[in-house]
Amino acid sequence: MSMRRNVEIVAVFMVILFLIGACAESQLKVEPIATSENPTEQVNRLQEEINEARNQQLDVLSPTWFGKAEASLNAAKEGVALGDELSGILKQVADGRAQLRVAEEKSELVKTALKDVIKARERALAAGAANLGEDYDKTESRFVRLAREIEENNLKYAQKNSPEMIEAFDDLELRAIKAEAIGSARDLINQAKKDRARKTAPVTLAIAERSLHDADAFISENRYQKEEIRKKSTDALFQARRLVQVMQESKKVRTMEPEQTVLWFEGLLHEAAGKLSAPDLRDKTFEAQLENILGSINALQESRESLSAKVDTQQKEMESMRREIVALEGRTLEERSEKERLAQKEQTTKERLAAERRFHQMFNEVRNQFGPTEAEVYKQGNSLVIRLKAIQFPVGTAVIKPGNYALLRKVQQAIQTFGDPEVVIEGHTDSSGSNEVNERLSQERAEAVREYFVANGTLNYDGIYPVGYGSARPLASNESAEGRAINRRIDIVITPRPLKD
Repeated sequence: MSMRRNVEIVAVFMVILFLIGACAESQLKVEPIATSENPTEQVNRLQEEINEARNQQLDVLSPTWFGKAEASLNAAKEGVALGDELSGILKQVADGRAQLRVAEEKSELVKTALKDVIKARERALAAGAANLGEDYDKTESRFVRLAREIEENNLKYAQKNSPEMIEAFDDLELRAIKAEAIGSARDLINQAKKDRARKTAPVTLAIAERSLHDADAFISENRYQKEEIRKKSTDALFQARRLVQVMQESKKVRTMEPEQTVLWFEGLLHEAAGKLSAPDLRDKTFEAQLENILGSINALQESRESLSAKVDTQQKEMESMRREIVALEGRTLEERSEKERLAQKEQTTKERLAAERRFHQMFNEVRNQFGPTEAEVYKQGNSLVIRLKAIQFPVGTAVIKPGNYALLRKVQQAIQTFGDPEVVIEGHTDSSGSNEVNERLSQERAEAVREYFVANGTLNYDGIYPVGYGSARPLASNESAEGRAINRRIDIVITPRPLKD
């Protein structure tokens, strides 16, 4: 951890200390609920509010107050089930709402105090660190404790442990990247070792281990260089699979008598020679037989090159004759121009039809990638629109939750189906709140989706355009909760670029 980072962390905690001091005397403000209200409906509403708070990760960012709100909800549910006094049930609901409001306030303090820790945590989750099991769970528990200490105004503990938490999440991120990139190769090599690879195929094992080590070391120093990581991980997996094959063949050879081994290898060479119509040289050395095969391959390549040269020559001759025929026919310039225009029109029509067929094929391919509850896929002119039904943002924020990553990976695959298209990300909100807030929020959400795609290598930054429309383009009435839910959406508009000659 650098000196500058430590100074920044200290400065942040000084600000948080001031904010906590400013509101230290505030009391839990409970807004009573009129006894004319239906208790079951009020309990259900509180359940929805708590579910939304969990979606905003308040259970992690403000675990103490979120836990109190859940306890109030459970007490209210129990009261309804037992037929308790109406006033007592409504009091529990009112307490739960007040506790949720405090949880929201505390979570904002935690977000400020643990800004760098939260960023490191988000990077780790994006890399798939949650799949690391117990190690991730332990680190997550420590993060929750940090948040709880800030809730309890124990900034000294949080300040002391924040740098260590950042390092822990950074380490989980790196491990997750390695597990994704070279996990399969590592597993194959480890299994080969258990199967006595050091005795059966020591040279091949050494090559595979060196390739794996090189990939591991590169990722440790360059975790975000995805293309180079892909190349090195591909080589490591190739060498690991090669090791498995060499071990299998070695085990087979060990069961053979010396003559059987020679005849088996001779048979492979003879079969290859036969396919190439090469002479039968089984009365010669293996080296001579191999040279015979390679010579036949070279002869075929030369023959192919010669044939290609002849075809080129003939095509040139035909083109020359065509030009001579045109000249001899004495066609006027106007006639030639008209013929060329018609030929160009025919070619343009063919290309347009071919492009439409390609687009239709890709449209069907993309549409089949999404379930009916995930997204709606339809054509819009020469563009394809993916209307994401399942994507969710915490209320009032543009934070992409880990639960959305699987859906966004499908969108990423859909975009890559079109090669290098132009992509517009449209953000839409319902009519709740002011137009200014809705436009800003929809723009920020569209930009958050673009950042995800750019970070995951979908397209270059300049190939994706985020646009926020706020509540200006509703699909349903904003008078109902169902309609508002439909209007809160992200639309991905994919426009293929024209093929270049």
